[in-house]
Amino acid sequence: MSEQAVTYGGQAVLEGVMMRGPRHLAVAVRRPDGQIAIQQQEVKSILQRVPLLRIPVLRGMVALVETLSMGMSALMYSASQAMPEEEPLSKKEMALTSTLGIVVALAVFVGVPTLATHFTRQWVGTGGLSHVVEGAFRLALFIGYMVAISLAKDIQRVYQYHGAEHKVINAYETGAPLTVAAARVASREHKRCGTSFLLYVVVISILIFSVLSVDNVLLRIFVRILMMPIVAGISFELIRLLGTYDNSLVNLISRPGMWLQGLTTREPDDSQLEVAIVSFRAAQGHSAEEALIVS
Repeated sequence: MSEQAVTYGGQAVLEGVMMRGPRHLAVAVRRPDGQIAIQQQEVKSILQRVPLLRIPVLRGMVALVETLSMGMSALMYSASQAMPEEEPLSKKEMALTSTLGIVVALAVFVGVPTLATHFTRQWVGTGGLSHVVEGAFRLALFIGYMVAISLAKDIQRVYQYHGAEHKVINAYETGAPLTVAAARVASREHKRCGTSFLLYVVVISILIFSVLSVDNVLLRIFVRILMMPIVAGISFELIRLLGTYDNSLVNLISRPGMWLQGLTTREPDDSQLEVAIVSFRAAQGHSAEEALIVS
């Protein structure tokens, strides 16, 4: 496999960017003194060690869990570097906070739309329209949440780093040099973005839940929560497929997710692009000293 064929992904963190390549993961964070701190580690995915887990859909479920775990670890590191005066959360506290966050997210984005649709059944019935209405409620909640948190100044900076992450990966994938000037003119939209993934989760959930007819509303919520890992696995396969090809059909399917990225990315400044490039170079396997050499 050529270097240009290697797939990279990333995530914005506090005052920085996490980048993941096939063999290395790196987090680069702009410290309050202006210096860039770097954390590097080897990628040790269970998917590489257990071939059985590489079955389509199942691998998506496993990859999602690994991504969430690495993302939480990257957030902890970025917080320790960007806000050194704050007392960092322990791994146990972070795990508890993450678990609570997932429970709340499931309650809000699965339970609330299901309950809301239940109370509209006298108007929309129990057929296919009810599943579309439920999906519309879920999508409205998701977009409303994204709009609401985007008003916070700290989140706007995270969204700028999200834009920087996309720009650097896009520059790399188009063969441009990894420089601030090249990244500045690259697109801040990307087909493999987590924002697009969440949109596909909503759409695919409409299709899957439409064949799971359960009358009792509480049991219906339980079944939907139980099915979410499968929905996420299918969504992972879709976003992986869309990120592999570039044609009119793929671009058409990808377009709604990329529109939605207008909410979760902002135009980064040059210092933020520099951080994203440093993280990317470290994820390529360069040493911390080499990664910091950015033109």
